[in-house]
Parts: sequence; structure tokens; C-alpha cells
Amino acid sequence: ILPPGIIKLTLASALDFSYLCIRMGRRAARAAGEALLRMDSASVAIGRYLPAWAEPKDGKAASAGRADRTASEPTRLIMKKVLTFSLLLVLGLVASQLLPGLLGADYASFKMCSDTLLYVCLAFIMINVGREFEIEKGEWRSYVSDYFIAMATAAVPWIFITLYYMFVMLPSVYWGDAEAWKENLLLSRFAAPTSAGILFTMLAALHLKSSWMYRKIQVLAIFDDLDTILLMIPLQIAMIGLQWQMFVVVAIVTLLLVAGWRKLGHYDLRQDWKSILLYAVVVFALTQGLYALTALLFGESGGIHIEVLLPAFVLGMTMRHRHVDSAAEARASSFVSFLFMFLVGVSMPLFIGVQHAEALSGHHSVTGSQPMMSWGTIAVHVLIVSLLSNLGKLFPVFFYRDRKLSERLALSIGMFTRGEVGAGVIFIALGYNLGGPVLIVSVLTIVLNLILTGGFVLLVKRLALKAYGTQPS
Repeated sequence: ILPPGIIKLTLASALDFSYLCIRMGRRAARAAGEALLRMDSASVAIGRYLPAWAEPKDGKAASAGRADRTASEPTRLIMKKVLTFSLLLVLGLVASQLLPGLLGADYASFKMCSDTLLYVCLAFIMINVGREFEIEKGEWRSYVSDYFIAMATAAVPWIFITLYYMFVMLPSVYWGDAEAWKENLLLSRFAAPTSAGILFTMLAALHLKSSWMYRKIQVLAIFDDLDTILLMIPLQIAMIGLQWQMFVVVAIVTLLLVAGWRKLGHYDLRQDWKSILLYAVVVFALTQGLYALTALLFGESGGIHIEVLLPAFVLGMTMRHRHVDSAAEARASSFVSFLFMFLVGVSMPLFIGVQHAEALSGHHSVTGSQPMMSWGTIAVHVLIVSLLSNLGKLFPVFFYRDRKLSERLALSIGMFTRGEVGAGVIFIALGYNLGGPVLIVSVLTIVLNLILTGGFVLLVKRLALKAYGTQPS
């Protein structure tokens, strides 16, 4: 058990940081509410649906805005959901620093249970992401250019952040280290995916569902997530090394992709939340069962481990998509996402009160062996990494030249949203004992982007109104 002084320092630092994040979120939400309520009557007044503490303090602006409120209830719920994501991630981060000392010897059992729940939640989320993958197979050539644009939109922020982690956050002695490059290439992949679920619901609530921008961003966001999942395979191979098990993994991945494409939208399976949760449990059980069997036959180092990301996504692809919009379904899906974000925070290694993040696990990694920085320095890195990750998402602005600049800019800003898939990448990176300041910066960057989501949607709305007038075409 940690000394009382360390526990007090940990708790004080964690609570201060949590309070700071909540205050930042409230101020950002209040500013967004005031700006939205001052928009002209043709725009959607999202400000009405912000939490009570985000209501504008200016009574005149509020009363003027109430006359023009036309936003739907989903807008309010999504705004609360996004802010809850960030809060739960921070609370999980706080818990990750307290639980090892509080639970002592029982922490290993707790960690096993929380990781199991986390994998099941991740499979649940990825099945739903796969269900959104709807394209016309007969017109696949028309999607080629979109896929490469989506791939580049995912790759540019990933490359930016990898270079930043290597040349700014690591000492120069590691600049030519192959292990350091592999670790940072894997960890910085969190910036690549777009949160498709948050994005689609927000744009639909803003009455943009019939616009070119919505249809195009739907394709790009799904391809963006697909590219992230696929690229995780060679990154994991690089981390493990070229062993015979990797050839088996490549063969399984190839079979999954071929099956997913051939049976796209083919199976008319039940798609209520209970069924999807059952599918998620089965996917996790199969992947873990394969690992346990091969580890038993060939030893721990010979186990074949398939992450749940791709099998769950492919399973979702093969389902004939149904829109299940009941309140119970929405609550269940939100609960799984909330639990996932909290558990991602809980899974973070101990970094307060120890010199190195790897001290808890005892395993060596370049990122995990770096000493912790001050919170002020980490905050500066979070701001810069957030800026780089969003600048990289502006890549689509340089394409689709037949559309207005405001449309292309709205399309790109819509890709700023991050969420569960990026958090899933961080969780997978933890399995390779990555840690240290770069891990904390990665987690807090997701938190900051979630807090800023309302502002991103405000920008998209304004640009859409400029492009389409009062009604999207």
C-alpha cells in the first residue's frame, strides 16, 4: 500500500485536475450556448439543449433565442453525452491512480475483470460502427477516391503527432531508436479515427441529413475508422516481431475482410442492444479462446492474439442494417459507451507518486521509462497535440473542388470529433506496456477534443448555413 503522503498528493492532484477540466467544459459550453442563441432565426438553436449550467447568463440573449428554438431533443442528449464522455474519462484516470494503493493485492483481480468488461464494451461499439458501413457494392469504383482521401485524413494527424512525440517529447538519444518509433507510431494512432456515432447524430439533429456534406462525411468517417482498424494490424506485427504467429494473424485478417465484403449486409440478425451485447461477448470469447488454446499448445510467447476490433467490425458489416431507435436502445448504447470511457481511464498505469510509469508492471518500454512532467508542461503538450491532430483532419479541404470552400471546410471540421475508437487504440497500446507522459498527453487530448465538440458543431453549422442558405440542398 502506498504511503499516506503519496495517496494525499495523488488525490489532491487528481481532484484539482478533474475540477479544472469540468470548469473548462462548462465555460466552453456556456460560450457555445451564448453564440448559438444569437444566431439568426434560420439557424438551429442548440443552446436550449445544453445542460442547465451552460445556459447563457445574459437574460436578453436567452429570451431572444427562445423564440427561435427549433432544435430537436437528440441535440441536447448528444451534447450531454459528449461532456459525460470527457468527465468519465477524467474520473477513470483519477481512479487509476488511487485503486492500486487502495486495493493492494486484490488489484490484479480487479484489473482482470475491468479489462474483460472493457474488451466486451469495445466489441459492442465496433459492431455498431460496422453496422453503419453501408455502401453500394456495385459502385465500388466510385468509393476509391473517397477511401484514399479518408486514409490520408487519418494518416496526416497520425504522422504529425508521431513526429511531435519523437522529436519534441523524447530526448534526442531516442530519435534513431527503432523501438521508440514503433511505440509512438502505435500510440499516436489514437488521433486517426473520427467518432462516427457522435458525428452522424449531431449532423442529423442540425437538419443536415439531406446535404452533400452529410452524405460525404458519412462515407469518409466510416472509411476513416476502417483504415485505422486495418493499419493496427501491421503496427501490432511491428511491435511483436515477425514470428510465425503473425502469418496466422494475417491469414485470419484476410479471411475476415473477404467474408465481410462478400456478405456485406447479408445476414438478417437481431440488432437490439441485448443481441449486440451477446455478439460482443461471443467475439471476445472466441478471440480469447484462440489465445488461450494456442498459449496452452505453444507456450505464452506462442499464443495467437487477435484484437476484437476487426472481428467485431466485420460482424457488424455483415448485418442487414436496421434502425432501432427506441429510448431503451439509446440508453443501453449510451451506458456501454459511458462504461467504456470510464474503464479506459481506469486502465491507465500508475504515474503519480512513481518515477516511471512502468514501475507498476515491471516491463520495459521506451515511452514508459520516461520521467513524468509537471502538469503545466503536460497541459501545453495537450494543446499542441490537439492542434496538430485537428490540423491534419483539414486534408479534405484540398479535394472536392467542385464544391464550395465553406462546404469543404465544414466537411473537414466535422472530422475533428473523437471518441470511443481512439480510446480503444489507447487501450490496445497499453497491452504493449506503453506509458509515460506521451500516454497521459494522448488521453487528455481525447478529453479536450470531447469538451470542444460543441464548438466544432457550431462551426459546422455556421459554414453549412453559409453554403446552403437556410435549407441544405
